[in-house]
Amino acid sequence: MRRLRILPFFRHNRAVSYTVSAIIITATTIALVLVAALYAYQVLDRQRGTAEFEVVRKSIISFNDSLENVAWKQGASRSTRFAIEYGHLQLVPTVNSIGINATFDDRVQFLSNSTFPGSTGLIKYWLSNNYVSFDASYESYILGNSSAVISSSSAPYGRAFIKQQTGWITITLDYRVRAMRTSVINVNGTNVNYVDIWVIKTSMPVSSPWSYVHNFDLRAQCVRVQTISYEYAVANNQTGQVSAKIGSSLSQVPISLVSGKVVFNVVVSEVRVSV
Repeated sequence: MRRLRILPFFRHNRAVSYTVSAIIITATTIALVLVAALYAYQVLDRQRGTAEFEVVRKSIISFNDSLENVAWKQGASRSTRFAIEYGHLQLVPTVNSIGINATFDDRVQFLSNSTFPGSTGLIKYWLSNNYVSFDASYESYILGNSSAVISSSSAPYGRAFIKQQTGWITITLDYRVRAMRTSVINVNGTNVNYVDIWVIKTSMPVSSPWSYVHNFDLRAQCVRVQTISYEYAVANNQTGQVSAKIGSSLSQVPISLVSGKVVFNVVVSEVRVSV
């Protein structure tokens, strides 16, 4: 009786099993490598976006220094370098109206009209909160504070704040008003209070919000400085106030006045911001 030769058959199945196992192991290894590579890319991408946010934050503060340096020197200009790949920088023209008034003797003495000082723009950086995210209502000032008017010679005109919005984290830069009594001078026996009010008004070479990315220089150039003066009598030593409204932000600062006269000098610098 003849026996079946089944050993080669088992050997063949064993070889197939080894091949299938090798294929499965290789495929699994490739899949794991791809998943790890994708995760590593996402982590690296997020780190780069976060790093850009920090660099742009510093660039905005540096740009503010440049703008304030040229604001009162007509014709002067300076620029700051920006490098943006993950977000975008937006120039928003004439978005905020500027309103100024002075109050003493319990009444408003002067009120700026719609053409003087006029309207001002702002600068805004946008980045997806996939890269940087805070609390839903997060808002923090990195330059200045929420006040629309200041009375200190050392405080910056610029105010820049970080804000969390739906899907975005933003940094906004705009400019506020400075009001101070600078001197009291006796003129022909009459005390004259001099109160100076400085306004930085930014203009952009675009008619609607415009965004910029990649590497570029953001330039600030002072194109005009003009002054309008208002003079009033002051009956008694008293404390008045100067109010300023930038967009929807309204603030006041006290101004000490002595009997005699007061001269309000409103000095407006128009600074052109361009790329």
